[in-house]
Amino acid sequence: MVIHTCDLYLEDHRTLGSPSGRPMDARGGKEKTKWTTTIIISSSLKSYEIATALENRSHKVRYSDTLERGSIVFSLSGVAFLLMDAKECISTEEIFLTKIEKFINIHQNSFLVLFAPLHGPEEWNLMFRIHQRFLGSNLRVLPVHNTVNAADLMCTVAKTTSKPALDSICYRMVTTKAYIIEQSPVWRTLQKIKLSTDSISPNSEF
Repeated sequence: MVIHTCDLYLEDHRTLGSPSGRPMDARGGKEKTKWTTTIIISSSLKSYEIATALENRSHKVRYSDTLERGSIVFSLSGVAFLLMDAKECISTEEIFLTKIEKFINIHQNSFLVLFAPLHGPEEWNLMFRIHQRFLGSNLRVLPVHNTVNAADLMCTVAKTTSKPALDSICYRMVTTKAYIIEQSPVWRTLQKIKLSTDSISPNSEF
């Protein structure tokens, strides 16, 4: 799906701080890589806390008038987030559901970030109705309590779905599997059982 932000130069990079402000690993004094990316934010959110919170994390923030109101896109990961207040959504539900539908039709990898100080029965019922309405779609709902919570979740999702992180996860899974095969006594026992079964197979000659 094409996002109409062609006027923006999108790039993603990893940065290391300078000696004066370089983040260090407390365990061994090892330099810690800081993940940063370019984030495209709807101009409607420019004066909101969430925009400031993302800017304060050293991400490159770009504002777009063409992006849907209340939406945020992480360029490298290709994930899009639609921010909504649960109380407002409950009071004018059909309007918001139409907005969500339009959003997921534009963005293939989409998340609804639903704000509420407390997620009570009303909020959970709302999420249930949203799940019912968009069952089988690519929409996922993230219930959050505040701005910090929302920024943390969005950055975590974007980071883990970016290519460098995915490559790292795949590598760790492969190496872990190899370690289990080599070291696990359970695996060795299963291998012995398999060998024993093969040696007395029905095709064996006596």
